Amino acid sequence: MLQLSSDPGNIQQVTQLVDRVSQQYRLNEETHANLLISLTEAVNNAIIHGNGMDKSKTVDIEMRKRGNRLCVSVKDQGKGFNPKEVPNPTCPEQICECGGRGVFLIKELCDKVEYAENGSKVNMQFKFQ
Repeated sequence: MLQLSSDPGNIQQVTQLVDRVSQQYRLNEETHANLLISLTEAVNNAIIHGNGMDKSKTVDIEMRKRGNRLCVSVKDQGKGFNPKEVPNPTCPEQICECGGRGVFLIKELCDKVEYAENGSKVNMQFKFQ
């Protein structure tokens, strides 16, 4: 487990974690990239939107291998959100908006995504290739 304070500067630790996990499980380039982008987006969302960049609040990251899958969870201390209420960034009225693509990217890049604890926790799964 990795616990980060809600400081955007801590995002660099996600890259280091993904590199270690990628080497440990010998992830191929595509899975490594999907994990890096998804985890970075999830942690960024947790820091900014979940915890409001309150450095006294933390973001917890857990990773574990289950069979042929890597299971990753990111939990913040915020009030949560409803992912169904996040606008689709590919809709014509959203296409020029800044931001709002993290939830979409996570959904597209993971093999399975579930939100728990009122949206303050995201569980992502990646199949080993």
